[in-house]
Amino acid sequence: MASLHIDRILETCIKRGASDIHLSVGRPPILRLHGRLRQLETKVLEPDDTVALMKSITPDRNQQELQEEGGTDFGFAFGDQGRFRVSVFRQKGNVTIVLRLIPTRFLTFDEIGLPPICRALCRRPRGLFLVTGPTGSGKTTTLSSMINYINNELDRHIVTVEDPIEYYHTHKKSLINQREVGNDVGSFSEALRRVLRSDPDVILVGEMRDLETISNAILAAETGHLVFSTLHTTGCQGTINRIIDAFPHEQQDQIRVQLSTSLIAVLSQALLPKKPTGMVAAYEFMVCTPAIANLIRENKTFRIDSAIQTGKKFGMQLLDEHLWNLFEKGQIDADEMIDKARNAGEIQDKLEKIGRLHEAGEALITIHEDTTNEKDQDKGKEKKEG
Repeated sequence: MASLHIDRILETCIKRGASDIHLSVGRPPILRLHGRLRQLETKVLEPDDTVALMKSITPDRNQQELQEEGGTDFGFAFGDQGRFRVSVFRQKGNVTIVLRLIPTRFLTFDEIGLPPICRALCRRPRGLFLVTGPTGSGKTTTLSSMINYINNELDRHIVTVEDPIEYYHTHKKSLINQREVGNDVGSFSEALRRVLRSDPDVILVGEMRDLETISNAILAAETGHLVFSTLHTTGCQGTINRIIDAFPHEQQDQIRVQLSTSLIAVLSQALLPKKPTGMVAAYEFMVCTPAIANLIRENKTFRIDSAIQTGKKFGMQLLDEHLWNLFEKGQIDADEMIDKARNAGEIQDKLEKIGRLHEAGEALITIHEDTTNEKDQDKGKEKKEG
């Protein structure tokens, strides 16, 4: 019965074009549709329901991990209709399940809206390309498109390390091997230590979770491999600071030098509801030019935003610039733009100037002070450097 039930829920998710399913005690099943939570008109789930639904899709190994650790992650195929990434965890003693639908079709760079220079960067023989953003911002989809582009166009040996494997790739012009953490290998860091012995050209690290993984990813990029990975950071400047801050203080100067020579680009993205339906991605994009490499090496990352603004010929742009462009084209609402903006105060000021501040509604908050303080700190740093 539970299996039939889960099948119906999965089919509804695919038919409606939802991105996620939430199964939690005390509520009916809930879909995330175009960024919004929508409740299904079915029965309210009870503790026994979520346990039965969990058992119908969760491998024994993961059920054991749930018992021991209180949570587990895995992926599974729903026939040929699609794949789902699943997170199962305990809360208030009950089992909760969140399933994310992984599209079966790879999107092209144009469909995603990636900067054209990404094609050239994917052809680089070595370097580190980071795709960053909060959970649910489309990082996996962007990376899978890049890997699929390389697989179609170039003869490379691609090795991916994922937890769990989401998009399944087949051998095309490239040879591709996908390793799943917990199934094929113990951890990201262990996989990265071993991958260099397998003659790879391109390495995808699902997530740079810890110091050892970050260190090994930078080393792999330095030693002649093209490395793709993700971080849960917002903005290009914040991404670089997060990497450097992960290391002990005495190693940070060395890491700045390594990062300045190995980093090729950072793509920081946010996903927003598109008008009238669907989703659209907004990007902040930085190519590591010699000027930006110098800023990283000399610990002047606070100047990266202005370097991005002057790097438009490389396709560089700040997140707030792209958000404003999408708003002007009528693709996103003002309140969504403010929610995702890095400097929401500046966006509010721009809306006020053109007489459209009222469209932001409840997204209006008193954030001017925070952004002013950030600017003051940056100015203070510049004075010191000067």
